[in-house]
Amino acid sequence: MDYSKNLSSRSAAGPSLTPYANNRPSSNLVRTANGGVGGSVINSGIGGHMSNGVGVGLNAYPNVPAVSMGRSVNLDDCGVALDQVREAYRILLELPVNVIRVMMKSIENVLKRPGRILKNTDEIKFLMIILENPLLSQHNFPRESQYHHNIVKRIFGLLSNLTNELHHYLVNWFSRLSVTTFRKRVELVNAFVSSRLNKQQRNTCPGPVTYESDWQIGSAARVMALLFAANKQHSKISLSEFYNAMVDCIDFIVDYDNWEQRTGKFAFCQYPFLISMGGKMQIMEFDAKRQMDIKAKEAFFTILFEKRLTTPQLILRVRRDYLIEDSLNQLASHEMDIKKSLRIEFIDEDGVDAGGLRKEWFLLLVRELFDPQYGMFTWDEDSNLCWFNPASFEASDQYYLVGVVIGLAIYNSTILDVHLPLACYKKLLNISVTLEDLKVFRPAFANGLEKLLTLQDVESTFLDFVGEYESYGEMVRVPLIPGGENTPITNKNREDYVNRYVNFVLNDSIAKQFDPFKRGFNHVCGGNALSLFQPEEIELLVRGSAEPLQIEQLRTVTVYEGFHEDEETIRNFWILFKEINPLMQRKLLTFVTGTDRIPATGVENLAFKITCIGEDSERFPIAHTCFNQICLYRYRTKRKLEAKLIRAITDSEGFGLK
Repeated sequence: MDYSKNLSSRSAAGPSLTPYANNRPSSNLVRTANGGVGGSVINSGIGGHMSNGVGVGLNAYPNVPAVSMGRSVNLDDCGVALDQVREAYRILLELPVNVIRVMMKSIENVLKRPGRILKNTDEIKFLMIILENPLLSQHNFPRESQYHHNIVKRIFGLLSNLTNELHHYLVNWFSRLSVTTFRKRVELVNAFVSSRLNKQQRNTCPGPVTYESDWQIGSAARVMALLFAANKQHSKISLSEFYNAMVDCIDFIVDYDNWEQRTGKFAFCQYPFLISMGGKMQIMEFDAKRQMDIKAKEAFFTILFEKRLTTPQLILRVRRDYLIEDSLNQLASHEMDIKKSLRIEFIDEDGVDAGGLRKEWFLLLVRELFDPQYGMFTWDEDSNLCWFNPASFEASDQYYLVGVVIGLAIYNSTILDVHLPLACYKKLLNISVTLEDLKVFRPAFANGLEKLLTLQDVESTFLDFVGEYESYGEMVRVPLIPGGENTPITNKNREDYVNRYVNFVLNDSIAKQFDPFKRGFNHVCGGNALSLFQPEEIELLVRGSAEPLQIEQLRTVTVYEGFHEDEETIRNFWILFKEINPLMQRKLLTFVTGTDRIPATGVENLAFKITCIGEDSERFPIAHTCFNQICLYRYRTKRKLEAKLIRAITDSEGFGLK
């Protein structure tokens, strides 16, 4: 539908969807707003700053008389019947093309014409109406795309420069959109950002993409920040749907430097929800490498000028039978060397650490530290997740060093099999935790608290304001308020009781354990790069992805040495990989890579190598976890391959058989 032809011609007739076409509101498009719910705009951890020179005059109200657009709006309702707006657009798009041209030109004129500053909620209703226009997302040919982007840039310019109070309203309105409509808004912003980056890339080819002074990208990013804040209020789509593929083409190191140094230039690190996990990990790895290089230089100059022996690496020499004791003691004695590159040596064992020994050390250490028998963490059978044990006898130094270990895993790009819930990562980022978080790892207990809020007669439960936890077979009772053991739960105070109990479980009862854990974690990973991540992303960074293994996808990224991809042994290997049960698939993955989980960025970023080490043999397959490499003989039958491989997987530990 080429309605963009002759757009410069003016028409005195024709419909206009803007409510500012006359001095009274359209009863079909504006509805009464009832009541209001308080709240606050979530800044979503968005840091940094931004130049205010975003489009001169873009935050201006159209130059028409001030009118009252129906009854007052509130945080729950924008005062516009959006369903009727959508129906109006549907009807208009069925009319002749000249009518559609007039409609689009009218929208453009409303957005272009400068006037008063937008200050009141009634004055931004027209933006909610224009955003419903389905043509804004239509890009059938270049001229149409250009015209629509010209309109969209003005919408984003207006939205981005509204006051904080109006942004507060917009966030609440966006959070109440349907999932389908909300997703369309996110896609509209991402399409616009991609278009601008594409244009900048063409203009600067073959050099790096320049976008720091593009006010249109800055405005779009601010609008996406509003949508992201709305999604935090009422989760509608996954974090990954905010990622922009074109943003991954920028120079993240330059962007990160601009953001860190507060140069005043626009940086995508100000709006990290647009950056994919792969991009954030690039920044994390750069930051880690930079810190490691600094420590290496310090070690060099210490040797050169102070004549004091030191190493550019953090080398831990541990005994396998005393893994926790040796590891934690050495980490404590090398606290100032934590940010050096980590290397592991198992005493009395052969093997040079090219990454595999380090991965195995992490795997074994975490397995023991989080073992319920060790007593530092408790497990919930329903969720299969662990939490800090409030009754632990371990000193705070132990938890501090556990935090260091998890931080080291991130710092050294190593995936851990750690079953901590999302609440832990929220607390690391100082994000409040609630009953919803408790549901994740203690579902039965959380459901009991929820039912308490709906009971007709709470007093019949004979509960009091006391929190409890088990300490080696005995119940420890802690008053939630002064005199709580003598304060019964009633219908009036039960909500306060539930809130205090949730806070007791998630915060107060474990403060002595979590606080040193957090200090240890931040000692390693407390830099600016980590602040780019959301709690869900940090969890993914620590644990990797638990999504089902895509065997065929893994096969496409596998590298062969000494084998041909289509020879019988390789075909048998992949058939066997598919046939074995999911648990054994994970064990095979652990045998080859040192972990049973795939990288946060997906299996396509998992290095996997199969090497031939000879003709048919009675020997077992060998794995080099430091290279994600499995070495196979040309076993003459699939049955023999299966027997040798399964035995190697189930009976191996370290660099040999048990």
